[in-house]
Amino acid sequence: MKVLVADDDFGSRLVAKAAVEQSGHECIVAADGSSAWEMYRQHRPQVVVTDLMMPGLNGLELCRAIRSAEEDSYTYLVLVTSKDSREDVVAGMQAGADDYVAKPLDPFALHTRLLVAQRVTSLHTDLARYRAALAEQARTDPLTQLHNRLKLSEDLEQLHHRSARYGTDYSLAICDVDNFKRYNDLYGHQAGDLALQSVAAALAGQGRESDGIYRFGGEEFLFLLPGQSVSGAETRLTRALEAVRDLGIAHSGNPSGTLTLSAGLSAFVPDHRVSSERLLKEADMALYTAKSAGRNRVEVAPEVRQHTRS
Repeated sequence: MKVLVADDDFGSRLVAKAAVEQSGHECIVAADGSSAWEMYRQHRPQVVVTDLMMPGLNGLELCRAIRSAEEDSYTYLVLVTSKDSREDVVAGMQAGADDYVAKPLDPFALHTRLLVAQRVTSLHTDLARYRAALAEQARTDPLTQLHNRLKLSEDLEQLHHRSARYGTDYSLAICDVDNFKRYNDLYGHQAGDLALQSVAAALAGQGRESDGIYRFGGEEFLFLLPGQSVSGAETRLTRALEAVRDLGIAHSGNPSGTLTLSAGLSAFVPDHRVSSERLLKEADMALYTAKSAGRNRVEVAPEVRQHTRS
């Protein structure tokens, strides 16, 4: 572990540093509370051993600052006090300390605290990793491994807010597998699932790293294309539809004889700064137009059609 020792007394710092290093941990030291806070922000140690009374931030203030700055990580805080009164101990715990030791510092006492700290911080690390895995799972479609609608709602809100604030463009498109109900009727739902997996992989392989591709529901997919003009997005979607056609998945219930996609496109562009909900509706209506016009094509929403040369 990395341990930060904060103490304005030179001798106490030396004793604490030696005890930490003899316990097999890396030690960094600070001579006052303000420099300890800066070192904490720079190094993010797993453990902080801090004196109660120091220039700058005192031990209680340092504990509160660290607790306020924590996000997914957890820092084990040990308060060192020469007073060793019940009031000091209670105040330290209320400020966020996990444990305390009294001066003069006993290296064995600090060693035992570090053993506990290692267990506690390891547990918090495991819990953070577990929470992150669950969060990712909750935002991933289990069949296609694309992001799902929960992740879409989060990403779309963030992208729309950023684009509205800074005046940047983005495009949004809804794609749908043509005649997919017939495909399931002809080949079975297991084949349908395999087809959707292949389509998802083909779409994901065509995108920029900044693009978002989501399973929107059933056989529908949605593209979020940050910084993309209407004409650029149309070109991007045309390539995506070609990638799906190139899979060559047989579909006797489709006029082309193979599996194809249709897409409807709208965009957040100059003179069309509308809500994300409206963009979704426009893309959905454009998709309906693509289906009515014969499928296997990209249709741009008429509200943004004039921007195809931008």
